[in-house]
Amino acid sequence: MKKKWGITIVVTLAVLAGAALAYRQLSAGNAKETGFLTEAVRKRDIASSVQSTGVIRAKIGAEVKVGARISGRVEKLFANIGDVVKKGQVIARLEQEDLRAKVNEAKMNLKVAEANLDLARKNLQRMQNLYAKDFVSRDKVDVAERDYRAAEAQAHQIMETIRYNEAQMSYATIVAPISGVIASVATQQGETVSASSLNVPTFVTIVDLNRLEVHAYVDETDIGKVKPGLEATFTVDSLTEKDFRGRVSAIYPKATLQDNVVYYITIISIEDPKGSLKPDMTVTATIYLNKKSGVLAVPSKAIKREGGRKAVQVLENGTPVQRFVRTGWKDGSHTEILEGLKEGELVITGETTKAEKE
Repeated sequence: MKKKWGITIVVTLAVLAGAALAYRQLSAGNAKETGFLTEAVRKRDIASSVQSTGVIRAKIGAEVKVGARISGRVEKLFANIGDVVKKGQVIARLEQEDLRAKVNEAKMNLKVAEANLDLARKNLQRMQNLYAKDFVSRDKVDVAERDYRAAEAQAHQIMETIRYNEAQMSYATIVAPISGVIASVATQQGETVSASSLNVPTFVTIVDLNRLEVHAYVDETDIGKVKPGLEATFTVDSLTEKDFRGRVSAIYPKATLQDNVVYYITIISIEDPKGSLKPDMTVTATIYLNKKSGVLAVPSKAIKREGGRKAVQVLENGTPVQRFVRTGWKDGSHTEILEGLKEGELVITGETTKAEKE
């Protein structure tokens, strides 16, 4: 009996030992190793800044609506949306037959007027000679002089008519007043347009994509820090991988209200549009108020508060060590370190875990 109990106890202990061993192996297989995300303390440029959103606009004179100054039928249209045009390039032409006919008619009238003027001049000279010899009275000279002045005035009037008609005919050829890109076309070939002093039909809209600027909406709490001449950078939603540079050129004195928040439109001139920017694109702008070059800095997310003091975790020989620091300026992603760290030290910015390989 005692022998049977001894065998039972031995078997039970063996089963428990096997279960414990299996549990330890399973636990070891599921164990996770903790790692750290780090970044070296290094020197960089730090700038205090103002963040804002805005929109790209064409500068004054960089977007032009081109229309017709006279009425007529569009004989030729040489512009399509997206075409690049040069200043002076023909973009449309109206029918000119009736205008040319008026010019030719006026030129024929001028020939008649010049003939009459020549005759009046000869008659005046004749009357003056006869009057000098007392063959005619002074009245005859005065009449001849009057006829000459009238003929001269008529000739000048017809010359002005010719200039006017030629100007009207020149208006039938519409040219680009600036170089740029055709942004819109509001007519078509064969269409008849009607122009008046109150209505100038628009043919096309031309935009010079090299003369754009940013209208940034700066909050009233920050506008006091902004002034012309400050550097700025911005991105557009459709080209997030590109950073564009600019400089504050002007600040609108009148505020604008959006969603019950007061903003001031700040104009940022663009240094190099690169031909990829277009009007009405939405931008995110950063205006740099001041700048420090070559200062020690760490990612702002590495800095924590401990008992009212700022601290970072420094990785020393693979072990995190807390270090208190004194900070300076802060930009969008990094903070200046005045005391507590040396260049090249690794600060912990986060943790990562991974399954341990057997």
